[in-house]
Amino acid sequence: MAEEKLSTEERAELLKIARRAIAERLKGSTWNPERPLAKRLGNIQGAFVTLHRRGMLRGCIGYIEGVKPLYLTITDMARAAAFEDPRFRPLDSNEFDDIDIEITVLSPLHKIDDPQTVEVGKHGLLIRRGYNQGVLLPQVPVEEGWDRETFLAHTCMKAGLTSSCWQNPETELFVFTGEVFGELPK
Repeated sequence: MAEEKLSTEERAELLKIARRAIAERLKGSTWNPERPLAKRLGNIQGAFVTLHRRGMLRGCIGYIEGVKPLYLTITDMARAAAFEDPRFRPLDSNEFDDIDIEITVLSPLHKIDDPQTVEVGKHGLLIRRGYNQGVLLPQVPVEEGWDRETFLAHTCMKAGLTSSCWQNPETELFVFTGEVFGELPK
């Protein structure tokens, strides 16, 4: 059964939580939100928080599967995207006003056997073989202009595998959908 979409108010609350979690860390404190009024935000769900600064990626971290209530996942992943993404130096206070926040709330993973069922623009992708695993969110192939095969190849490479690993029967493929929303770009 598909999750019901978040309301405008629920989306706004999650964005507010993400921004405040980053702001409070920049002030040297660790803030955790009160349980929200909206029951839906207490559901256990995977989610990613992506930061952009002047149109460029500035951090992106998330949980591919739900491990805690959504509002707490957003709190933790906002801080992680700002301060712990190994691809970037930690965010500093003079950058804060320049970032915009994007949230992707994920559906549960669904294992697939046929790579041809991957739909660009609809599915995110997780590829796993042995200890290697790579994930790309549903919006990535659209933003990059990739077709299905390119999306599969890049997810393999993100896992540290060869670009054709998706064709190997020992490779596990999972799809998921994402509800993507965010602040207006600055």
